[in-house]
Amino acid sequence: MIKNRFILILVIVALTVSLLSFLLAFCTDWLFFVETGFTSVFTTKLYAQAGSGLLFAGVLFAGTLLNLLLAGKAVFPTYATPREAGDFRPRLDEARRLVKPLGIPACAILALLVGQWGAMQWEKLLFFVNRVSVGTTDPVMGRDIGFYLFTLPLMETITAFAGFTLLTSLFLTVLVYTVRGGICLSERGVAIDGTVRRHLAILLLLLSCVIAAGFHLDCFRLLFSSNGIFHGAGYTDVHSRLPTYRILTILAPLAGTALAIGLWKGAWRMALLAPLAVIVLHVIGIRVYPGLLQKFKVAPNELALEAPYIRNNIALTRLGFDLDKIETIPFDVDTQLSSADIARNDATIKNIRLWDHAPLLKTYSQLQQIRTYYRFFDVDNDRYLVNGRYSQVMLSPRELSYADLPSRNWINERLIFTHGNGITFGPVSRISKEGLPEFFVKDIPAVSLADIRVTRPEIYFGELSNEYVIVRTRVPEFSYPTSSGNINTTYAGTGGVPMDSLAKRMLFAARFRTEKILLSSDITSQSSIIFNRNINERVRAVAPFLHFDDDPYMVVDDRGRLKWIIDAYTFSDRLPCSKPIKGGVNYMRNSVKAVVDAYDGTLAFYISDPHDVLIRVYDRMFPGLFRPISAMPDDLRRHVRYPHHFLQLQAAMYTAYHMTDPKVFYNKENLWQVPALGEKPMEPYYTIMKLPGETAEEYILLLPFTPSKRDNLAAWLTARSDGANYGKIRAYTFPRDRLIYGPKQIDARINQDSFISQQLTLWNQRGSEVIRGSLLVIPIEKSLLYVQPLFLAADKAGLPELKRVIVAFGDQVVMEENLEQALQRLFGGKRAPEPASSATAKDSTTSPALLAKEAMAAYEKAISQQRQGNWSGYGEELRRLEQILRRMAQ
Repeated sequence: MIKNRFILILVIVALTVSLLSFLLAFCTDWLFFVETGFTSVFTTKLYAQAGSGLLFAGVLFAGTLLNLLLAGKAVFPTYATPREAGDFRPRLDEARRLVKPLGIPACAILALLVGQWGAMQWEKLLFFVNRVSVGTTDPVMGRDIGFYLFTLPLMETITAFAGFTLLTSLFLTVLVYTVRGGICLSERGVAIDGTVRRHLAILLLLLSCVIAAGFHLDCFRLLFSSNGIFHGAGYTDVHSRLPTYRILTILAPLAGTALAIGLWKGAWRMALLAPLAVIVLHVIGIRVYPGLLQKFKVAPNELALEAPYIRNNIALTRLGFDLDKIETIPFDVDTQLSSADIARNDATIKNIRLWDHAPLLKTYSQLQQIRTYYRFFDVDNDRYLVNGRYSQVMLSPRELSYADLPSRNWINERLIFTHGNGITFGPVSRISKEGLPEFFVKDIPAVSLADIRVTRPEIYFGELSNEYVIVRTRVPEFSYPTSSGNINTTYAGTGGVPMDSLAKRMLFAARFRTEKILLSSDITSQSSIIFNRNINERVRAVAPFLHFDDDPYMVVDDRGRLKWIIDAYTFSDRLPCSKPIKGGVNYMRNSVKAVVDAYDGTLAFYISDPHDVLIRVYDRMFPGLFRPISAMPDDLRRHVRYPHHFLQLQAAMYTAYHMTDPKVFYNKENLWQVPALGEKPMEPYYTIMKLPGETAEEYILLLPFTPSKRDNLAAWLTARSDGANYGKIRAYTFPRDRLIYGPKQIDARINQDSFISQQLTLWNQRGSEVIRGSLLVIPIEKSLLYVQPLFLAADKAGLPELKRVIVAFGDQVVMEENLEQALQRLFGGKRAPEPASSATAKDSTTSPALLAKEAMAAYEKAISQQRQGNWSGYGEELRRLEQILRRMAQ
């Protein structure tokens, strides 16, 4: 008795703790949605979860309990055989009394578990309720694509649930009947009472109908199969498995009826023959015959028989990853580039990205981190109108790293050090004389060297911010350090949940498991708690049904506020005949741009692809969550860019699916690949350039292709980002009748250049580390330039400096101190109006007096290197002197 009470107390305590945990999460999540203004999203999801969970739980509870009550009311004769000693068999009246007390809790527990599972099916339920037609039908079954995206998932869920409910009811019913004597086991066999047989017959008939529904759905699942060559239903599926499933759909209920009649009448032979026929047909029609058909008919004539189904796979894969919008344009490359062409494409030249993300991140960290508790997490690439010129820039936010605080305690981490401060912002190609990056915005407080102003530099929401902070307390917040002391601030934003009641303080003290929130005298009724500060977690909390890009980027708007833009994707694994990627996804769109204010955490979701059918349904599911892209402020819209991760995915699919002819696809006659330098494939990179046939430079994303298992170039893919051209993709294809050098071949030519290889060897032997930057392909007019920066660091932890730039054109490879000198050496003649290096470098190359001074400096340095016995340095300075003299002669 005491043991039973103890167990009951434990159960009550566990249920109470679970309920309190749920209420705690519910209340704090509700306050978060109130703060962000998306309470309708919270309530819609809550109602859908509750409704879905209650529906599935209620049906299972009612179905299982009904069967248990029917089994419990049946009366059977007493046992004919006497009990043996030690044999425990409860009396019939005792067994009857146990059915209800044990059956109801068992059904309730099962219903509770199923209800939790059912609550997770809320999205499928809302998809079905808000479904729309796509307007495109699948080529095999003739159903609208919307059926597969929005209806089929719910049908599969309901079928699986119905099967589980009937099997559970069948199991519990047999168990009760066995305990109560309706089913008796003896040496003669199994004796089943007539009442039991009739009850089981009805359940088995219902189960056969569910099995028939499963066979019907298997017809549609054939469109998601794969035979190794392509995805989707093939010849064998359509001519063998599909007819078999259709026959089984009709035969299964008939077999179930025969089974029920045989069981009802006690005719066991009739009861067993019908299901056996279904099993035999399934084995022959789904396993044996398709294998024979594939081997003896399809394999010898594979291309001819599979061509229509390969065409289906190509068409729907291109639909799934939005490859149909890629415009193919022939690019007749030549090597006739001149200095005049270089001058005409000055905007492209001066925006060639020389600074790689990894070296620049190290350089920013050492030059602009200011204090150890600040950290640059990532470098973002974007474009701005700087001093009236369209410029590609690199930008990195200066976030607060709590792990690096000099003194870590609750007051420091939660009340004082609450935010990061400012950004580092500079051009992608300009370098100082010391090989360091130039800046448009730098330091704390922010110093602007251009017409870009940061008026609100505080970063409360970022990629590193992952813990709660409490603002507007009696403790001043740390803003930034100065030479004379620290500057403090008080949060003036709208972010956070007001701590204006004892109940809220208790609530958040429980959520974050600290009594300090409740007991601290520094927290007042004017204080607010800011949580979900990590921007990735913040957007996922509001829209968990979207997949968010793991590379958010920061933007400075026209008011000088810092905003984060995060690309979001809709996705599905339910597009028929489409080739899936990792995770089974075979449909994906970059349909949403999420914007997060770095100061107050304000959220906005903009639809960037209104043609996406999934975002149309989500918009119907959550009215008010999404806004049209036209509602995005112009100063943010100018910084919307095509996501490089998505183009990388599309490029990977396009390597095969640019071939639209089934014969070419089957033979892989024109298969491409993304070139790799080392073991890592090249990634798309942003640049500003004038596309062939266009009149102005624009911000694009570019990636080259090479033929499969070959190193020469086959094409280059570009995604546009500016204005009305946003999202347009072009594939420029090269002639197949002549060699166009690819990145790997250019890399090999660089390595084979005696002077370059000698210099790299010397630098590596002098305690320095040579870092070879990304090899970029830059189309200019009808020609291609290859550009690769070289960085030098004292050691692995040293400060990377951009020391050389390698440029390759045709059969020529040169290495110079900067891009302008390399282009001068390659093309000579008239220089571009503005060099890609710093203004200091420009002045030194355009004034004869300055050139003379530079020549004298090189000479003196050469003499110094000679006296020190540094002959490699001596030779390098002589070569530099030669270059200066050549420029003076020009």
